[in-house]
Amino acid sequence: MEFAVTKMAPVLVAPSEKTPSGNLSFSSLDLLPAMRCFVPKIHVFRRGEEPAEVIRDALAKALVHYYPLAGRIVPGPTDGELHVACTGEGVWFVKAAASCTLEDVNYLDRRPLMISDELLIPSPPPGIEQTELSFLMQVTEFKCGGFAVGYVNSHMMLDAVGLGQFIGAICEMARGLAQPTIGPVWCREAIPVPINQIKEAPSTPTPRPFVLEHHTMDVSLERINQLKNQFMQETGQRCSAFDILAAKIWQCRTRAIGAPPRDEVTLNFPANLRRELRGRLPPEGGYYGNCFCDIMVEATSEKIAKGPFFDVVRMIKEAKERFLPETSGWFRGDRIIRYGKLSLSDLRRVGFFEADFGWGPPDHVVPLMNHPIGLCNIVNSPAPDRSIRLLTQCVAKEHLEAFKEEMNQLA
Repeated sequence: MEFAVTKMAPVLVAPSEKTPSGNLSFSSLDLLPAMRCFVPKIHVFRRGEEPAEVIRDALAKALVHYYPLAGRIVPGPTDGELHVACTGEGVWFVKAAASCTLEDVNYLDRRPLMISDELLIPSPPPGIEQTELSFLMQVTEFKCGGFAVGYVNSHMMLDAVGLGQFIGAICEMARGLAQPTIGPVWCREAIPVPINQIKEAPSTPTPRPFVLEHHTMDVSLERINQLKNQFMQETGQRCSAFDILAAKIWQCRTRAIGAPPRDEVTLNFPANLRRELRGRLPPEGGYYGNCFCDIMVEATSEKIAKGPFFDVVRMIKEAKERFLPETSGWFRGDRIIRYGKLSLSDLRRVGFFEADFGWGPPDHVVPLMNHPIGLCNIVNSPAPDRSIRLLTQCVAKEHLEAFKEEMNQLA
């Protein structure tokens, strides 16, 4: 059965008060080619009272504090380098209504969703250049009283922590706070220049023809703690839930794709730099720009697929421990798109699951992945389940069943 979503025309939500004008420069990290993309996500809530109106008003109030997001990303008149023009024009906002209840569409749980992604995330009106925008928002109301909030943000403007901070500010405005608990700061000049930075944005590389399949799996905390305890008993060292999950996903995927033994396979994941750069950033926090770098772990396919599981855990743990942000390459220019690479992000602690517009936190969060490289997002399982959910899009169709069989050993 097909379900309809009726979208009203997008409207511009401007800051509710007058905001500063002028131009703001991005950090060198913001300007890297890898940041020039848009990131969509959906928050699903089981109940609300006129949520679109409440959230739209709260967005206008939050933009007073986050006024750069109400501006436009434009090239400089002389050097062509992108910057933010603080015009106060506002953020495009869409109100939508679904013809069904959340239960009808399984609460938008598990990919592929029972409603098309495009119907749940916002897009600007025809003729509006999305590359100039920092943030778009859509609230879709369901017949049951629940709602979904779809976001699209420019990665140049916000990293995951920054997005969580901004969403948190909108939530606080919706709940009646006078100002955000965490005051936002710009200070992009505080971010060091990455080594090997590429100043010019190269032409967009043609993606390799990888069609990757979605697979969702919930892992109990009991199972994760069991493996953490086994690692401690075997090595005398502690490890995190992230270390366990990253190692298991990487090993299972490597086994499933069956790469030649001497082929190189790569795992990379972001590390938040806010703690490491606390001497440069304001001590009270609030920085919402890009402040992370990639940690990369490389090995032969044979070492990952056939080696002991806890050796893979140790490799990931050691890569994190030897990371030095001031001297690392941070990012290595354009990412080479190859099947042997896996990118992993842990989104459990960036503020997404604490978003409360006045009717409680989200039932769950759906990062919308559709990329030509292998990806996995680690999120919380839908409430009230206290498991950890793995959202993967990392193997081709011919390797999906083998990947599922390998991953089922983690259950």
